[in-house]
Amino acid sequence: MNQPLAQRLRPRTLDDVCGQQHLLAPGMVFRTAIDSGRVPNMIFYGPPGVGKTTVARIIADNSGMRLHKLNGTNASTSDIKSVLAEIGTLGAAGGILLYLDEIQYLNKKQQQSLLECIEEGDVTLIASTTENPAFYIYNALLSRCTVFEFKALAPADIRQGLEKAAGRLAEQDGMPLSFGPGALEALAQAAGGDMRKALGCLEFAAAAAPNGEQGRVVTAEMVAQVAHRSAVHYDKDGDEHYDILSGFQKSMRGSDPDAALHYLARLLEAGDLISACRRLMVCACEDVGLAWPQIIPIVKAAVDAATMLGLPEGRIPLADAVVLVATAPKSNSAYLALDAAAADLRKGKTGPVPRNLQNKHFDGADAAVKGQFYLYPHSYPNHWVQQQYLPDALKNARYYEYGQNKTEQAAKAYWDKIKR
Repeated sequence: MNQPLAQRLRPRTLDDVCGQQHLLAPGMVFRTAIDSGRVPNMIFYGPPGVGKTTVARIIADNSGMRLHKLNGTNASTSDIKSVLAEIGTLGAAGGILLYLDEIQYLNKKQQQSLLECIEEGDVTLIASTTENPAFYIYNALLSRCTVFEFKALAPADIRQGLEKAAGRLAEQDGMPLSFGPGALEALAQAAGGDMRKALGCLEFAAAAAPNGEQGRVVTAEMVAQVAHRSAVHYDKDGDEHYDILSGFQKSMRGSDPDAALHYLARLLEAGDLISACRRLMVCACEDVGLAWPQIIPIVKAAVDAATMLGLPEGRIPLADAVVLVATAPKSNSAYLALDAAAADLRKGKTGPVPRNLQNKHFDGADAAVKGQFYLYPHSYPNHWVQQQYLPDALKNARYYEYGQNKTEQAAKAYWDKIKR
């Protein structure tokens, strides 16, 4: 069987695993616990190709327990029941270790079927997932496991794995394999923290590399062809999607145009024009707001132009708008004021609209004082007159505070003068 290179070169010991030193370095709690021989119920969470499955298999292979491997993408309830049926049998006298890959694909009922045996200690569970366990794993099961986060690999970690892989390929094929100038660095960078992807690109490039006097040489040009767009990680339904959107908006809010453009590029490279436009619009309103209210129609015009043009041309007005929002003065005073008003409503602080503001012109026979008594502001100097607008229960409430920016401070100075 022609196994992929990543499968053929899968590490056999924890010392051979590249990266994840926050878990695997000597002295770390995770490594110490595993080396002691005690295997607790665990869930490995992180992006693809970073060693979750590899580490789980190494632990399972060295546990001394009866090992069962299931994948959530195709495991059925009957598959789980078959594993549980071995509890107490002679073959499982040393205990059962269930390695469950992609656990997020199991439904709630399937996950619940594991609860009792895990609680009793009849089965030890090691599960892996690329999605946030808090959202995809049943709470009762989650509470019985310890979650360990696996992080995207650094280029140095990827490079280390590629060098080992090149040596192994040369041994297996009986032919030297080396990297041309810049090729190894380019491949390590283009993998986007995914060792499996890096090894797949290496295998493809090595197969296409011509034989020369020095054996096969993988060049930077070949890497550019096989690793095109490899570093773009994106899933419109996954955590990565929301992380990128969060980074995009927070970079604009934090007035960092370079970071904002980076995240915009990641969104557009993935073809997600709509999400970029929505976050851009909300940031103009939420984070620039009254510090420069004219930016809202400007950004709206840029978004309209982008959606009309589509990609790739739509990136041009979006880039203009992102830099404009990132470098604009900031104020969130208006929506904070609205949130404060809504908070009072939720506390039950409300009441009838004051009589002078009501949309009626007839008083009942029981009205102590008849007449609406509304004062029309335009009939008074500076188009303003003192009167009550809030209900009686809130007549002294203050929600809006002028922001410390030129636009709002100018409005404050104007109204301080008029209302004084």
